[in-house]
Parts: sequence; C-alpha cells; structure tokens
Amino acid sequence: MNGSTATPPAVSDTTTLARVFVADHKAEATALGREAGELVGNPAELVTMLRTGLARLADPAYLEGQDRVAPGIGPILGVRQPLLHATTQGLRAALRHDRSSTVLDVAGHLLRADVLELHWIAFGLLERTIGEDPERSWQLVRAAAGRADNWISVDSLAHVTARGILAETYRWAELEQLVYSPSRWERRLVGSTIAVIPTTDHAAGRTPDVARRGIALVRDLIGDAEPDVQKSLSWALRSMSAIDQAATVAALRAEAATAAATGDGHRAWVVRDSLEKLPVPIADELRRAVDGIRKRPHAPTTSRAAETAAAFIALGVDVPPAERSVVDRP
Repeated sequence: MNGSTATPPAVSDTTTLARVFVADHKAEATALGREAGELVGNPAELVTMLRTGLARLADPAYLEGQDRVAPGIGPILGVRQPLLHATTQGLRAALRHDRSSTVLDVAGHLLRADVLELHWIAFGLLERTIGEDPERSWQLVRAAAGRADNWISVDSLAHVTARGILAETYRWAELEQLVYSPSRWERRLVGSTIAVIPTTDHAAGRTPDVARRGIALVRDLIGDAEPDVQKSLSWALRSMSAIDQAATVAALRAEAATAAATGDGHRAWVVRDSLEKLPVPIADELRRAVDGIRKRPHAPTTSRAAETAAAFIALGVDVPPAERSVVDRP
C-alpha cells in the first residue's frame, strides 16, 4: 500500500435531495401498504386508498425525470422506486395470510387502475401468486404485457414472468410466442425476462438449460429493428454469459459473422452492447468483427422470427396475425 486513499465520488445535490426525500417518507410508504391491505375485502376501496396515499408520496422532481428516461410513458404520479417498493412490501405483508385468489382479485383491480404505479404494485403481488395459482396469474401477466407501452413496466413485469418460468419450465412457451408479437414491448419482454432469470433464483435461474433456452430465443430475435428490443437482447446476453460463457461467446461470434457478411447494423449493435462481462481479448475480437457496421435509418428487421414468418407466408400457410405483423412491419 502506498498510504493514499481513493477519493469517493462526489454526490450530486439532486441525489442528496432524493435520498432525503426517500428517508423522510419511507415509513409512511410502508404504513400505506399495510393500511391498504386491511381493505382486502373491498379491492376498489383498497385501490382508492393506495392511489390517494401514493399521490402524497409523489416527488415532482422525480416525475419530471421519468418523462426524460421513458419518453411517452403513460399516466404516473412520480413516486420514487424505493417508496413504491416499501408500499408494495407493506401490502404484501398485510396480505400474507390471504388466499391467492383474494390476492389475485386485488392485483386485477390494481391493473385496471389509471396510474402506472398501481400496476407496478400489482406486479409485486403477482410475483407471489404465480407460484401458487399459475393459471390465473398468467392470465393477468398476458393482459399486462399486451397493454404495456413503456420499458419500465415491461422490465418490472419481467420479474414476474421469470418467476413463473422457473416454477414451471414449460412456460418458456410463453416467451416463444412473444417472439412473433407485433408489439415491441412484448418482444422486449422476451429479452428482459431472460436477463433477470439468473437473479430471480440464484440456483434454478443459472442452469445450463436456462442458458440454452435463453440464448436460443435471443438468436430468434436478434436483428429486430426496434431499439427497445435490441437493448433487452444485449442485456439478456450479458446475463447468459455469466451462466454459460462458452455458449454465449459462440452465439455472439455467429451473429457477428452474420452482421459482417450482411452489413446488419441491428445485429451488430446488439453484439457490441453485449461485451461488457466478457474477457477483454474475446470482447476485443468481437468488437473488431463488427467494426464499422452501423444501423441504417429505416433498415428492416432481419430477425429469424421475421424470416420464419415470411417463409410460411410464401408457402401459402395461414400465419397468425402476430407473426404476420413482424414481417409486414417496415
């Protein structure tokens, strides 16, 4: 040791104010969840209490920032995530002795509410019920995925779908169907779910089978033209590299070669954004492989999902609307 000490990074005034705001309101947020849980027999009143209480917990500065990080996001109150988490934890604690059917009823009411924070609280409840009452829980998950219109909701919902898949492995089929969805948000859910599976369960979420299935689905979608989907795919590959680095690197080499041979900027972007957790020599190799390949404005989707749907159409096979829309999308 040379006797010197590293200077800690400076904390901005904005961060300091945010921490103070959370500290000042965290007990209130937890109490709100617990008190709302006492109204479990009347879900409509429970939702009203939560909405009113969350409005008191809203931070105008955070609300302004949300529109910058998620442009076009739907109606929100501006409640900081630690406070929303505290409210959810309080509600879950209050409902811990209630039957799954009762909790699902509450979640359904929350998902029909007019602000997104209530939807995100519902996702917290579904993380519990998807293991206890999977059929009804998946119905709500599918509905929420179909209505999603922002990356925050999708990535929050991914924790629910990951838990459901790990509880019943045949539920990978839920993601396989979404590969062909006309909604970029449902396609993003594929990548986001794969990305969070390893942290959802550190044992079941890190098996070779998870890596095999996850990488296969990413390779079906890579080449997607939507930036929101591309970001989830690179996130997924970074997660899979921690489970099976060799398989992930093999997939990246194959996709990099395809990108280089075809000038596919969509594919090349995902490869470049997937390298963070790889050894430096391998990352440098892959970076060189796609060097100079950039996205072109209005370049079409080149994913395997789109190619598969196009092949069925060419053969005159009736393709479901979800699959057809991937092909027809500009």
